Amino acid sequence: MKKISRVAALVLLSVATLDASGYRIPEQSLNSTALSAAYVAGANGADASYYNPANMAFMGDGASLETALTYIRLTSISYTDTLPAAVGLNGDSKVENFIMPTFHYVSPKQGNLRYGLSVVAPGGLSKRWDEAYGKAYAQEFSLKIIELNPTISYMLHDKFAIGFGLRGVYTDGVVKSDNGAGASRDLSGDSIDFGYNMALSYKAMENVTLSTTYRSKIDLTVDGEATLAGGAYRGGAKVEVPLPAALTLAAAYTIDKTTVEFVFERTYWSSYKELDFNYDVDLRATALAPFDNPIIKNWKDVNAYRIGVTHQYSDTLKLMAGFAIDKNPIPDGYVGFELPDSDAKLYSLGFEYKLDKQMSLGLAYLYDDKESRSVTQRIDSADPKTGLSGTFEDASAHLVTASFKYKF
Repeated sequence: MKKISRVAALVLLSVATLDASGYRIPEQSLNSTALSAAYVAGANGADASYYNPANMAFMGDGASLETALTYIRLTSISYTDTLPAAVGLNGDSKVENFIMPTFHYVSPKQGNLRYGLSVVAPGGLSKRWDEAYGKAYAQEFSLKIIELNPTISYMLHDKFAIGFGLRGVYTDGVVKSDNGAGASRDLSGDSIDFGYNMALSYKAMENVTLSTTYRSKIDLTVDGEATLAGGAYRGGAKVEVPLPAALTLAAAYTIDKTTVEFVFERTYWSSYKELDFNYDVDLRATALAPFDNPIIKNWKDVNAYRIGVTHQYSDTLKLMAGFAIDKNPIPDGYVGFELPDSDAKLYSLGFEYKLDKQMSLGLAYLYDDKESRSVTQRIDSADPKTGLSGTFEDASAHLVTASFKYKF
C-alpha cells in the first residue's frame, strides 16, 4: 500500500466527502441528514446508539434497527489565481460522487441496561485536480474512514441516563501529486485505531430533554508505502493525524406534535498542528528533503450551530427540516488545493413514512453551501511557485439519504 503525504491533511473519519468543517461528516442516518445533524437530545431511534447512547435508556421495550444509504455529490471547485489567466494557474476540481451505507441497532431493555451498535463513516474526503497547477499540489487526495461503535446505556433515574461507547476506526487513504518536473509522490496506507464516546441525558421536564455528548480524539496512525520523485525513494512511510475530539450541548423541546432542537457543537481541531511523515530512511539531508519536512497546519477549534424541527403530521407521516452554520478550522495561511475548506450554511429536509407498527421508510436531502475562500500566501507576487494567491469558489455538497427502519 502506498500512502501518506498530505493524505492526512485530508482525513479522518467517515467515508469520502466533506460536509462538515475539516473532514468530518456528522450526517450518519436519515434523521441526522433531515435535521442538519441537530439530532442529539431528540435522538430516539436505532441511531441513538451513535448520536446519543444515553437516550437508548428512554426508548420503548423492544429492539430497533436502521439501515440507510446516503448518496453524496461534491461539486467542482473553481480556482482563480490573481496572476493573469494566461499563466495557466486557473482550474477546476473534479466532481466527486459517493455512496455511503450506515447501520444502527438498539437492543431490547435488560433491566436498566441497554446495548447498541453503529457502523458509520464519520469522515473523509476526495479531491482531484487535473490542471497542471492544482495537480502539482493534489492530483488526488482520497480518504475513507469506517467506524464500528458498540455502545451501552444505563438509566440512573427515570429522568437521568448515561451512555458510553468504544470506537474502532479503520482508515484508508491515497495521495498523488505531480508538478511535471520530477517532484511527484504516490502514497497509500491504512490503519486501525481506537477511541471512546460518552453521553448524558436529563429529562428536565416532561417535554424538555437536555443532553451532552463527547467523542474522544483518535490519532490515526496511518502506515503504508511511498514512491517519491518517480522512484528516487521507494519504501515505507508513516504519519499520524488526529481525528479531533468533539463536544455537543443540546436541548430538545416538544410542543404537542412538534419538537424543536438546538445543538451547539465544538470540534477541537487545534490538535492538528502539523503533518509530519516518517520514512524508512531519513530524507532531510537529501534532495528529497521537501517530502520529509513537517508541514505546518495550526488548525483552530471551531463551532457549529444547528437547529432542527420535527413535526408528526399524522400517525404515519413525520416531517423534518434543519439548518446549520458550520465554521471551518483552516487558517488563511494554510488553505490549499487538497482541502480548500470554508465556512458553510446547511439546509435540509426529509420525511419518514410508517408502513405498519414495525416498519418505516424515509428520505432526506441536505444542501451544504460553502462560501468563497480567498487565499494570499504567495511570497513573490509574480512567481506562482512561492505559494497560492487566488480564490476558491462554487464549492458545495448534496446529500440524499434513503432509510429503512424496523422495530421488533
